[in-house]
Amino acid sequence: MELIKENSKSVLEQWVNQFSDELYSWAFFKTSSKEVAEDLVQDTFMAAFHKIDSFEGKSQPKTWLFSILNNKVIDYYRLSARTTKKNFSLTENSGFELSDGLFNSYGCWKNNDISTVWIQEEELLDNSDFNMVMEECMNELPQKWKLAITSKYLSEKKTEAICQELAITASNYWQIVHRSKLLLKKCLELKWV
Repeated sequence: MELIKENSKSVLEQWVNQFSDELYSWAFFKTSSKEVAEDLVQDTFMAAFHKIDSFEGKSQPKTWLFSILNNKVIDYYRLSARTTKKNFSLTENSGFELSDGLFNSYGCWKNNDISTVWIQEEELLDNSDFNMVMEECMNELPQKWKLAITSKYLSEKKTEAICQELAITASNYWQIVHRSKLLLKKCLELKWV
């Protein structure tokens, strides 16, 4: 423990060499942005350098660094939530209205038939072409929506953890998930069908 404090610069250099790639991969997974991921990893190592005296060695250095990184990711999304317009357009990054084709002129749900492509293809996720289109559609979602969907369906996180990470309420989270699914469905029907 004392050895870490005395040689903090060389210890941190070892940690940078040892854990940078894993930290970057995690930050990129969480943000889908190369630049943001690089900045978050750099901020993580800067925070670790300034707080190395508080590292008690009760956990592995990698665990401690990932804890710092996760806090940086949460801070990033909290800040972006504050700076993003409160009433963003549902057409943002999508090129079409969310409600197009879902409601009639009286505001009632239309009885839309299910496209035959969804019935015919049972294992869409095994189709590489479909996966490319799905990724393209995912990238068109607003960043917070994409993170909510990937956290729920790919990382299989619990709702409470996702809400805390995105600094949103549970009802807002479910609204985001619902709208994201509608946008994904519409995007896939436009680009895949």
